[in-house]
Amino acid sequence: MSLKGKKIILGVTGSIAAYKTPHLVRLLVKEGAAVKVICTEAAGKFVSTLALSTVSRHEVLSNISDGSAWNNHVALGRWADVMLVAPCSANTLARLAQGICDNLLAAVYLSATCPVHIAPAMDEDMWHHPSTKNNLKTLAAYGNQLIPVGHGELASGLVGEGRMAEPEDLVRHLSAYFDKTTLPLSGKKALVTAGPTFERLDPVRYLGNFSTGKMGIALAERLAALGAEVNLVLGPTHLRPADPKVQVTQVESAGEMFDACAALFPAADIAIMAAAVADFRPKERAGQKIKKTAETLELVLEKNKDILAYLGSIKKEQQLLVGFALETHNEMEHARAKLQAKNADFIVLNSLQQSGAGFGTDTNQVSILGRDGSVTEIPLQSKTSVASAIISYITNDK
Repeated sequence: MSLKGKKIILGVTGSIAAYKTPHLVRLLVKEGAAVKVICTEAAGKFVSTLALSTVSRHEVLSNISDGSAWNNHVALGRWADVMLVAPCSANTLARLAQGICDNLLAAVYLSATCPVHIAPAMDEDMWHHPSTKNNLKTLAAYGNQLIPVGHGELASGLVGEGRMAEPEDLVRHLSAYFDKTTLPLSGKKALVTAGPTFERLDPVRYLGNFSTGKMGIALAERLAALGAEVNLVLGPTHLRPADPKVQVTQVESAGEMFDACAALFPAADIAIMAAAVADFRPKERAGQKIKKTAETLELVLEKNKDILAYLGSIKKEQQLLVGFALETHNEMEHARAKLQAKNADFIVLNSLQQSGAGFGTDTNQVSILGRDGSVTEIPLQSKTSVASAIISYITNDK
């Protein structure tokens, strides 16, 4: 894992985390990278440009022009293999999201032909503010890579989210980015479903299940770590993937999940249906809260569209389709029937009779059934490890 020969522009903004950037530059240079640093005016209040120029071995740039000289932002944007903005303050985050070009860093960002990676840094309340979230979504939609913030002590004295990723983590992030072309699933597109679905009875009640989405999220993150471009269709759960490369489509009902999968599946090389999807929905949804007017309440349910069966019916030969089966009895019999009926390539069988497996746990134990009649047992272990084993098996390490 080396950055040897890579050209990196480091944008430093006005955050207390800027004091860590000389160490970051030293680590990047040690890995063999050429680093040019651009500082905003506010950054100079937190870190010495002398220190940055010393460790980078290049003059630190701050202004579009310095006297009679012009710092060519277009040339800078075309020089680099990657631009890293670290730390990226809430102010600069907003500036980049809105395309406001009033300093050299923003000008280079708007001129950059290389990928841009952004490491935010701010206090917890600023990080959780809706405007910050909207700016993050905008920047991600533009194709920028957002590096997750850390949790810990903040400048305000609070403890929470908002810390810039540590310099060592940033170096690993960039190294992994440049190594991705050698990853086994590089260039592949993957679709994963995770979590429960909720079917509304009235404005305050729903039919649902106990799925948390942990298994599906672990599968999505493992696929992304192996280089795949991952779309995760996620039911109602508070959990989210930690890997910012995983693109999340949030849904609530089985119908919404069906529509999302139908739209994404044609472009997918790999599809893993790990969500716990409701088989039925109320035939009628009450417009007002159902009142307790009798001793019993009768509900008429109707079938939801079968997502796995539909995908199996339109699956192309080169596509890999994997379903999940959660059973309480006659597990193998039901899983084999599902494998054949849905035209899947594999069925991953969960049994609620296995201690430590199923909904809400951090561990799992599964059996992988193949169309050739094979059964591969994955013993009880963390869901992250189970995800790794499943992906390795179904892709045959390719």
